[in-house]
Amino acid sequence: MGEHIGSDGTRTWYDVRGEGEPLVLLHGGFSDSREFTGNLDALNEHFRVFRFDRRGHGRTADAPGPITHQRMTEDTIAFLEQVVREPVRLVGYSDGGFIALLVALRRPDLVHRLVLISSAFATEGFLVQPDPDGQLPQELIDSYGEVSPDGAAHFPVVFRKLTDPANPDPSRTADELSGVGCPTLVVAADDDLVHAEHTLALYRGLPDAQLAVIPGASHAILQDQPELTTAVVTRFLTTDPAPTLIPIRRAPAQAVAP
Repeated sequence: MGEHIGSDGTRTWYDVRGEGEPLVLLHGGFSDSREFTGNLDALNEHFRVFRFDRRGHGRTADAPGPITHQRMTEDTIAFLEQVVREPVRLVGYSDGGFIALLVALRRPDLVHRLVLISSAFATEGFLVQPDPDGQLPQELIDSYGEVSPDGAAHFPVVFRKLTDPANPDPSRTADELSGVGCPTLVVAADDDLVHAEHTLALYRGLPDAQLAVIPGASHAILQDQPELTTAVVTRFLTTDPAPTLIPIRRAPAQAVAP
């Protein structure tokens, strides 16, 4: 375990396990790296796996000022540059996938494989948006309080920061997805919180992408289908793609030209 101190003094908790080439896991919103326990943490059998809790999440304390996707993207880039110090396989779940995508678009030199799990490229891709004035689920408050240095009573402050309507919209367009140059795996549940049509748009917009839909799973895909999801992600990250017998999307341009 370690602690990374950012340029603004934010002290970020992180954990490193395993050996080999680096892989970074980015957790979802309102949660922390514990959600990878019993599923993607098995990747440390193949890689040196870094997990870190974003500002205001898990074991990383809140800091003065807003918590925006731009700031979390900058935090992630700083972590990759200053802690990992080499290009990585970047795996993001839900809102962590959104941030992983933004990192890959902004700094393609830092990401050589990308996995986006139950994620989106625009906020409208999610069927439900958190209500800044809504009732906070007690299970989220309790989970936050178990490890946060700020204590459970601070969770409403972080929740408000993350859902502040004044935050800049991080959405990207389908056309902008062409800026992701690395191989990417898009993973979705068959009963996800992300529109199925949006998942298809994400897959189709990425130049070099594979798509996996996990059956019998909800947005809590890592808990609903941990073994299957981990197996699909592991295969993508540890093997090179093999030619298929009847390629359509991946067919050479001259092969499908009229």
